[in-house]
Parts: sequence; structure tokens; C-alpha cells
Amino acid sequence: MFPDAVAVTGAEGFIGSHLVEALVRTGHRVRAMVLYEHRGSLGCLQQLERDVLASVEVQFGDVRDQESVLSLMRGAGTVYHLAALVGIRQSYRTPRPYVETNLFGTLNVMDAARALGTARVVHASTGEVYGTAYNLAIDEGHPLHPRSPYAASKIAADKLAESYYWSFGVPVVVLRPFNTFGPRQSGRAIIPTVISQAVAGTRRIRLGALKPVRDFNYVSDIVSAFILAAMSPVALVAGQVLNAGTGRGVSIVELVSAVGRVMGLDLDVAPEPRRLRPARSEVMQLVADSAKIKALTGWAPRYTLEEGLSLTAPWFSRTPGADERDQPELSAH
Repeated sequence: MFPDAVAVTGAEGFIGSHLVEALVRTGHRVRAMVLYEHRGSLGCLQQLERDVLASVEVQFGDVRDQESVLSLMRGAGTVYHLAALVGIRQSYRTPRPYVETNLFGTLNVMDAARALGTARVVHASTGEVYGTAYNLAIDEGHPLHPRSPYAASKIAADKLAESYYWSFGVPVVVLRPFNTFGPRQSGRAIIPTVISQAVAGTRRIRLGALKPVRDFNYVSDIVSAFILAAMSPVALVAGQVLNAGTGRGVSIVELVSAVGRVMGLDLDVAPEPRRLRPARSEVMQLVADSAKIKALTGWAPRYTLEEGLSLTAPWFSRTPGADERDQPELSAH
């Protein structure tokens, strides 16, 4: 049905694996880059059904390596660039790898797209680039205010991608998903943390800051935003930055209550200082204004928070949860 292959960097990740699965099921030939490591792990791709995984051309490599990226993208009509280090808390401790992966990995993708004449690149950004909102809902013109080295590295990558459109005509779309959740997500993320503690019998959930407000999106909706950004007319979306979010703000206390309702449990929440971000770095409110992506691509979220949680909770209920030594993350993807 689709003559050109599509390529996905970061395919072994949470959103990447769902994107690969959706692309295969809609008839695409998918070439997936998986970060090479000595065990040969496929990451989240290992959890795909056998018939789906059998249809994926897995390529071990590293987005920081130019030859790996060129090999992956050669012959691909569309490239979804999701490879990134995303753990916010770790970026405070070791910022350099975030710059090396998120910025220089993006440089390799953009250089390859320019050299190969790639028809479309969809570059994954994050709502974290905005920092604490100045407005109730954040549109794409909101100032960028990084509160972590992770967010700073993503701003740099976004701007580099934009520059390749304006400088060299590379048809890139920057997609900014807000907080994404669903099966296969890292146990360090906030929703898996809440579910895992509840499954373990905890009724007073221990988290970090309780006042932040986030825009939570079920992963299938974010995957559809990526695909629509790739399939929409190039004249409409190339060179554009597109937010993807529900527009509904949910506090951490409200989130815990929603998880409890879905699981049939009466959950409370308490702050735990060791789980807090460094002073002055907390992002208090991130809620998306997604009018632009809706106007240009027709995208709209299908799942409410409660519907997404009802699909997510059973998966984490039967899957080992986060290590208690881990710190829950409010990262966007």
C-alpha cells in the first residue's frame, strides 16, 4: 500500500514501540533503529506481538553515529525521529549525554535527510520546553523556558531541526507531545509509579510535588498525531511546530484520585522530599493548546484520561513495577 519504507529512531522506547506497531498495522514497511547494547535487547519492541515484530526490520545502531543514521534512513520516505534521553531527573546529574544524544543525534538525522532528500521528517519534541506556563493553555508561540538540562537539550534540537527547514528546505515537522502515558511506559513515570504502588498494597501514594498540573495523553492519541504529521500535505505542515495535548489540566492529587477510581481503590497521596526536583526547577503547569495541529491535520484526542487509565492500569497490574529506589518522572514522553 505504501511503496516507501518508513524509519523510526528510538523505536525501542515507550512511544516509539507503539508508533512502530501502529505503522505496521496500517501497512507500512518499518525500519526501526534500536540502540545497540551488548545484550541485544529490543527494549519495548520485545513486547510486540510476534506477527507485528516479524514485519519490522530492526537495525541496531546509535543515533549519535552518522553512519548508523544514514543506513537507517536510506530509502525511507518518512523518518520519525524519537531517539532521545528523556529522564528529567538524571539530566540534572549528567547533562552531557543529553546534549550528545538529543542535539547531535538530531544533527545526524537532519544531515542525512538533507543528503538523501527525505520526503518528510517528524521530529519529537516535548511540552517540557515551555517551562511553567505564562498562560492557562500553551500555544506554539509561548516562550521557551527550560527548567532542566533535558528541556534545554530538546529546545536546541528543535531549533536545529527548524533551521534545516529554513536553511536547506528539509521538510521537517516538530511535534510537541504533552505528558504521554500507557502500557510499556517506564516504571519511573508518574502514572506507572502510582499504579505500581497501589498494586503493591499502598493506599497512601508517595510522590514528589503535588501541585504541578499536567496534560495527560493516552499513547494511542500521540501516535496518531505523529502519523498525521507525516501524512498531511507538506505545504501545510513542513517547518511547523505542533503541540499535541488534550487541553485538560490535571493536578497530581487529581491524577491519583482518578487512578484510584479506575482501580476501585481509595487512594490518598503524600509528598516525599527525596522525590522532589531541585529547587526552582519544578514546572508547575503544562496544558496544551492544540488548535494548530487540529486545524492543519485534523488531529484530535480520542481518549479521556479515565479511558486511558482503564487501558493502562491492567497492564501495570500484571507487570513488575518501578524499583522503589527510582524517582517518578513527570517527563513528557
